[in-house]
Amino acid sequence: MWTLLCGWAARTSTFPVPFALSRRHSPILALVRTGILGGTFDPIHIAHLHAAETALFAGLDRILFIPTGDPWQKEARELSAVEHRIAMVEIAISGVPGFEIDLRETEREGPTYTIDTLLSFPDTEELFLVLGADAAAGIRTWHRWEEVVDRSRVVVVPRPGTPASAVTASLPGSLRLEMAALDISSTMIRAMAGEGRPFRFLVPEGVVDYIAANNLYAKPESGDMVEQIIREERLS
Repeated sequence: MWTLLCGWAARTSTFPVPFALSRRHSPILALVRTGILGGTFDPIHIAHLHAAETALFAGLDRILFIPTGDPWQKEARELSAVEHRIAMVEIAISGVPGFEIDLRETEREGPTYTIDTLLSFPDTEELFLVLGADAAAGIRTWHRWEEVVDRSRVVVVPRPGTPASAVTASLPGSLRLEMAALDISSTMIRAMAGEGRPFRFLVPEGVVDYIAANNLYAKPESGDMVEQIIREERLS
């Protein structure tokens, strides 16, 4: 279910058919209810997939996983090659009904701005922008953020460390996913891989194999250790 953020802490209302309350488009005209889940996906992990599955269960028609091309607001670090990030998403969502990959941001030149992505969809699609609570709380720092919330409904994924009040202050009309708050991040997984620590159950099975096969995230002295840990876990 979804929770309308008229105030997460003060009072919440849950609706078994949440998207009947859309304030953007007539239900007759909104042919497709599309969830937008963007990110570097470096790597994609189970928290991404859990959020997407929960959104589908709540009533969306499909979830588009949109890998970012040149994210303007990410920390100053080198991303994995785009072909690796795309491949990991394809592996993770393969065969899952309602999950699709969309490459419009990686195929677009220049910095990646969410508003440009949203405006590239036809008006016949009702858009739901799926964001972690930390990102939602900081949405007013985004490029043309008012247009972002005008073109889409923001759907908030709970994250440990970000209080509901912070989201409500920035986005009083957003929607909250009722789901487990998983304290998992791509940054954490990259660090674990770099240190040679096991992370097998934080990403889909095919993704952990892909990371090992392509020696992603491993420091020079830890690459062999990552592969050894994965082999030992499969034998146990």
